[in-house]
Formats: sequence, structure tokens, C-alpha cells
Amino acid sequence: MKFLVISLVVLLAACAGEPARSSAAKGGAPAVAQPPDPVQPAPTTATAQPQAPARQAAPEAGFRDWVDGFRRQAKVSGISEATLRATLDEAQIVERVLELDRSQPEFTRSIWDYLDTAVSDTRVSTGRDRLLSHQDTARDVEARFGVRKEIITAIWGVESNYGSHYGSYKTIDALATLGYDGRRDDFARRELLAALNIIEAGDIAADRMIGSWAGAMGHTQFLPSSFVAYAVDGDGDGKRDIWGSIPDVMASTANYLARARWQRDEPWGVEVRLPPDFDYAQAELDTRKPVAQWRSLGVRTVQGNPLPQLSAASIITPAGARGPAFLVGQNFRSIMRYNNSTSYALAVAHLADRIEGQGAFVQGWPRGEAALSRTQIKAMQARLNELGYGAGAPDGLVGPNTRSALRAYQSDQGLTADGFPTQSLYRRLLPAAQG
Repeated sequence: MKFLVISLVVLLAACAGEPARSSAAKGGAPAVAQPPDPVQPAPTTATAQPQAPARQAAPEAGFRDWVDGFRRQAKVSGISEATLRATLDEAQIVERVLELDRSQPEFTRSIWDYLDTAVSDTRVSTGRDRLLSHQDTARDVEARFGVRKEIITAIWGVESNYGSHYGSYKTIDALATLGYDGRRDDFARRELLAALNIIEAGDIAADRMIGSWAGAMGHTQFLPSSFVAYAVDGDGDGKRDIWGSIPDVMASTANYLARARWQRDEPWGVEVRLPPDFDYAQAELDTRKPVAQWRSLGVRTVQGNPLPQLSAASIITPAGARGPAFLVGQNFRSIMRYNNSTSYALAVAHLADRIEGQGAFVQGWPRGEAALSRTQIKAMQARLNELGYGAGAPDGLVGPNTRSALRAYQSDQGLTADGFPTQSLYRRLLPAAQG
């Protein structure tokens, strides 16, 4: 993930209410109130009208039956006949959506490879240009919501490359297809109903509601339920348009983060140096201490400056003891409400700093370390369980349970117990395995 490596595998979580943590990875469908990482090719300008992908000429009878059943549900929920005709009468199954939804990519991506793309020099320079072009809007939004303008710009950059890649699928078609498939029926019905409510309210026409195959929409990839809950009319035209209005895009993104408890006067975090005897079991987001306590344990910034004041400060080491370490606070967690990935949040935070003019991270990444595949991670988890270390159900994702099990094993083996899975650790655990 997410956590130590970023996987291209899609994980769904369903929840409602305040901005919810998503377990979606790049290209996936996230939790209900939550947009995923952007990825689909889309229009080359902010206002271009992309063409939807080629669709099956004659939808299956089962798909039409599903749509008709959903139509009855939507009508009972208050959607007008005019909106139903403009949307569901035209809905078509998209086979490519089914292919993408059912795919389970085998290979994972190291965090440094992810950051190389997400925080490339081109994306930094483009972000500065975009921020300059919309500086008045950005300043107004920052003052109104208290969210740093560079963070808003960075989310725009990571989610859709500043509007150039926000998807080319009609949202109604994508969600109806996912609903018909049945694997995510509750998710699809909820999001599709939210999409119809958006159209009913007049915020966007059905043919302009474009996004990813998983239903995330517009420049900063809101799912329909996120749009309903958090989208804002930033330009005062009476509509919330995250496809064609940059004031609406910025204000909506800032409102989302503000509602996720963004702290106006705090940074997201800072790169730090850890003492030689640091206990890496404390390097988890769930371990929160006052900054003064981290200072007393010997944690220092890489530049030697005083540690910033942060709410609920945690240490994270996304690449273990050989990579950079960070002290992060509530604002880092607020970014994770947008997409529940430490890699994603670090990319947004670092891109924002680079746009502002700050430099790259000081500590290098262990670039010679090849990422483990999902099959290797599953085998490692199963072996740890066999040895009694309690890694949890083998799922190919490195979460807190797996890291805890790895740390215990590393400690017993006399290794640095940082919980970071490596090829050498895999070979030690499974010497007979074929990598």
C-alpha cells in the first residue's frame, strides 16, 4: 500500500458520514466518502469533453433488468422521471470496467518509484504554474478553509495531473456496470443514487459527468457521495462543478480536508533523524505522542531545527531503517482521509513542499531493494504464521500485523527490527522458495 509498498490492487471499504479512510490503491474504488488515486487517461485541458470508451453495442438482458430494478429504487428515493430518462435510459454496460474491477495485479511498487512519478520535476513545475495562474482563488480558498494552498494544488496534481487525466468513463455507465456485476452492489447502488442526485440538483449534466472506471469524478476525483457531502460552489454560479471550474475544484478539496479536521496552523510533518537505539515498533501511525516526548527520545529534524508543534504526532518509516523517517501529525492523517495510503499522503505532502520551494528529502531511499510481489508477501505472511509470529490472514498487503510479525522475527534473528519486508528477508524465511 500502501504502508511499505504501494500496490496496484484495488481494496474497497464502505462507510458513510464524515470523510472516511479509504483502503483503495491506485486506480481502485475507495470507501464511500473517498476518492482514489487518479489514473485514467482523460482530456488534455480542464474543460475538454472526453469521449467515453467503446461500449458493448447490445447490453445483456441481465444488465437492463438490473438497471430497471435500480430505476424503481431511485424513483422511490425521489429522483424525477426526467433525470431517470436522461441517465438510466442511456446507461450501457462497459466491459472494460468489469475487466479492471476483476483484475488483481501481481506486482507491487516501491514507495520511491511511486514518489518519483507523483513528485516528478515536471509535476512540481506544473504545480507552481497552476498555482500562479489561480493564485487569487487559491489564496481566497486558503483563507476561507484554513487549508494550505500548496496542499490543495498537490492533491489536484496527484489525483489527475492538474486535470489532464481524470478519466474518460461516463460515471453513470461505470457505476451501473459495477452494480450489475454484483461484487459491489451496495457500493454501486449508493454511489449511483448519489450521482443521480447530483444531476437532479443541476450541478452537472449526465453527459459531462466523467471520471475513472471506479466512479471517481473530476479534477480531484470525488466519488458521487463525496461530492454530495463536500463539494462547494467556489465561483458563485450556483453550481458545484469539479470538472470545469477551478474555484469549485479548489474550494471542494479544501472543504473535504477541513471537514477531515485539518489544523490551520500546523504543518503536515517533517523529515527527522532517529536515534541509533530507536524502537521501530513505535513507528506506526497508531502510536501517538506529544512532540516533547519524541524530542526526549532523541528525535531531531534532519536540518537540526526544533521539531514543529503537531497534534497527535507519530513517526513513520515507509522504507524501514534504511530510508527516510518522518514525524507526522493530524494534517497528514487528514490527507489520508482523502486516500488511506501513507504513500499517497507522503506524495501530496512532499509535492506541496516542493511546489512551495522546499527541497527533496535528505535521507535517500534504499533504491537497490526490489519490491516483493503479492505472491511473495503472501508466502512470507503464511510462513510467519507457521512460525508463530501472527502476521494475520495472508493477503499480500503489508499492514501493521505483518510489520509487527516481521519485527518480532527480525529481533529473534538479531536483525534490525524495522518491519520492512525485503528480498533478503523473504529468502531467509523461505530459503527453498523461488523468488
